[in-house]
Amino acid sequence: MVTVDPITLEVARNRLAAIATEMGVVLRRTAYSPNIKERADCSAAVFVPSGEMLAQAEHIPVHLGSMPASVAAVLDTFGDRMEPSTQYAVNDPYHGGTHLNDLTLVRPVHRDGVLIGWVANRAHHADVGGEAPGSMPAHAIDVDQEGHRVAPTPAVYKGVWLDSFVEPFLEATRTPAERLGDLSAQLGANEAGALRISQLADAEGPERYQSIVAALLDYGERRMRSAVAALPNGRFEFTDYMEWRGDDLPIHAAVTIDGSELIADFAGTHEQIAGNINAVDAVTRSCLYYAVRVATDPTIPANGGCYRPMGLSAPAGSLVNANPPAAVAAGNVETSQRIADTLLGALAKAAPDLVPAASQGTMNNVLIGNDEFAYYETLGGGQGGRPGRAGQSGIHTGMTNTKNTPIESLEAHYPFRVVGYGLRTGSGGLGRYPGGEGIEREIEFLTPASVSLIGERRRNRPWGLAGGMPGATGEDWLIRRTGSRDRLEGKTTFAVEPGDRLLVLTPGGGGWGS
Repeated sequence: MVTVDPITLEVARNRLAAIATEMGVVLRRTAYSPNIKERADCSAAVFVPSGEMLAQAEHIPVHLGSMPASVAAVLDTFGDRMEPSTQYAVNDPYHGGTHLNDLTLVRPVHRDGVLIGWVANRAHHADVGGEAPGSMPAHAIDVDQEGHRVAPTPAVYKGVWLDSFVEPFLEATRTPAERLGDLSAQLGANEAGALRISQLADAEGPERYQSIVAALLDYGERRMRSAVAALPNGRFEFTDYMEWRGDDLPIHAAVTIDGSELIADFAGTHEQIAGNINAVDAVTRSCLYYAVRVATDPTIPANGGCYRPMGLSAPAGSLVNANPPAAVAAGNVETSQRIADTLLGALAKAAPDLVPAASQGTMNNVLIGNDEFAYYETLGGGQGGRPGRAGQSGIHTGMTNTKNTPIESLEAHYPFRVVGYGLRTGSGGLGRYPGGEGIEREIEFLTPASVSLIGERRRNRPWGLAGGMPGATGEDWLIRRTGSRDRLEGKTTFAVEPGDRLLVLTPGGGGWGS
């Protein structure tokens, strides 16, 4: 192996991260849907031939930490039968995916017939079929109620969509033209990434390129081991709760630190339920990676090497490692937030001066549609107060990192209008460093539609730390055109008529310090 000096290593690290960032730019600029073009509900990363992540863009934590499972599923399924110029699709939560809306496109990168790496991107498609527009019906108990499943399958060959993949995918959705546009954007993003990887490998030469790749992974591992070793040894436990039809379902984490290694054990977590808040192992793993980076050093390169010191024990058949065919749509977007909160609560006992108070702990999913359109958005809220700094207001936090759909874009694309939008004054928890404020958004419907709401922290407040106070819970209200007002459950699907309005009040963040 060729020796790699620190300067070369740093240049290569940034260049590879820039490749993933460029993939994301291509994906957003060529996508059709506002959910990807405006909100950036997508992620991209680069991988080594074995499937370990080599570099990522600063996109969505729940996407990126779980994306290695999609690459591994393609490797396991096709092995040596992979062909150059083929891209593979997967969204099946039980075969490398997370929930059905998030479709991952995986492309091998070959040079002279030799596999030198992978590029992959994941995009949230606003509708993939299922029993409600948006493909996240609140009543689902089986994953097939949530839409069209794609086990690892060839999707593209030499730039052309394969009918075996694209025809059933488009037939299932309510918005086939938009889906095809977003799929094509994903295809182009991977082609851009593959080109850049090939150019880098050619510039460095095959042997030197592989040496740089190995050195980057080892560097990530050394940095993470050093950061974990700086924490006190011991076992640190915390319990938080998912809200389900009046019940609070525990998620329990015990984090054990032993030298330079860290293991998270979720024994004591509630078993999976007949509902859609079940999460698969890949989601829980992504939460572990996120929480440990928050509690150690976020500047550590986010690659497969930095994940090597971490272990996960998630009981099969539980909320954090569901067995098929359990519904999982909210497990990816809501249970992931609670898993991260629970891990951070445990890690706060080991690193009290590094971990923030709880942020809003939900993505406040709003899905609206009928047979002609499908709208999806997650709403920001309050960030938890941090040691030395107040929490930010009205932003996405935790396992998501998306943006706001501008009102102009929203009203241009969909048959409703925004009649109120602003920060929710007084929702952040008090503290020396107070929590950020949630937001208030009110929309009026202009056509009959189906609405699904998937939210959390409607009953249990985001907790404070070090004597800080909790943030306010979220609220959802349906205001009928007749003037009646009904407070809604946090997870519900219902019909609306023209003139009806939906008011969403998102949670604030917890305060830090008394």
